[in-house]
Amino acid sequence: MKRTNVGGQAVIEGVMMRGSKTYTVAVRKPDQEIVMDKKPVTAIMTKYAIFKLPLLRGVAVFIDSMVIGIKTLAYSAEFFEVEEESKPSKVEEYLEKKLGDKLEDYLIGFSIVVSIILGIALFMVTPLFLSRLFKNFITNVWLQNLLEGAIRIAIFLIYIYLISQMKDIQRVFQYHGAEHKTINCLEHEEELTVENVKKHSRLHKSCGTSFLLVVMLVSVAVFAVFNIESPLLRVLSRIIFVPLIAGLSYEVIRWARKSETKLACWISIPGMWLQKTFTTREPDDAQIEVAITALKGVLEDEEDN
Repeated sequence: MKRTNVGGQAVIEGVMMRGSKTYTVAVRKPDQEIVMDKKPVTAIMTKYAIFKLPLLRGVAVFIDSMVIGIKTLAYSAEFFEVEEESKPSKVEEYLEKKLGDKLEDYLIGFSIVVSIILGIALFMVTPLFLSRLFKNFITNVWLQNLLEGAIRIAIFLIYIYLISQMKDIQRVFQYHGAEHKTINCLEHEEELTVENVKKHSRLHKSCGTSFLLVVMLVSVAVFAVFNIESPLLRVLSRIIFVPLIAGLSYEVIRWARKSETKLACWISIPGMWLQKTFTTREPDDAQIEVAITALKGVLEDEEDN
């Protein structure tokens, strides 16, 4: 099977595909027309060689993915916004005047910071405080860390389950399935047609949701190693160790994708289960067509290498 460097993401009524040189987002508009937008990839690792090192590259890839993800989600949302004739607010006018063309970059940066803060608060700090409720019953620090990890995974799974029940998100998860099927078709070196793509799996080893679940599992191991007694230091460690955990998780996913060993297969099982159960759904032909359009847009530039 052919290995590729192409990855992707589902957006609102569309799919984003990313290669080494460009990323392309294809969206089906309300009038059923498919529109496509292509932008160059400006990866952190390309700008700063130090981020090519193990562990650091995982952090760089995570940030790059968030930037592109927010940009492409915003692009896809533009086609489904309710048109209003109301004038921009004074705050919007002020920001536009002060920041000009850089306004979008600042808004994306702000969105990333807020997302990271909320993610750390919900998935890192909250489980710690909940586990502390049992400190009188569980006095062993290692067991406290284990309980905290179990609570963290439970919160994550409940969160995924709840959003998977939303109808709009179910459509996004169908496009997520279309993205995986299309990449699997490419990796099996078959022509990118709707019929060929349909027969492939909607699951993929390198899925971003698999990465998030691995982050939860790796955090259990990391915090089990660093047994910290001080309550304040325990809270700070949940924040400070996030880049380390993200870096380790990326290396695990990267190795598991390339390896054919039994261990790699076992490591991939939780993520594949998460995709099958929650984050992907079988797409229809129209959704597959959108994913193919996005992938072909990326491959045009990849083939020029």
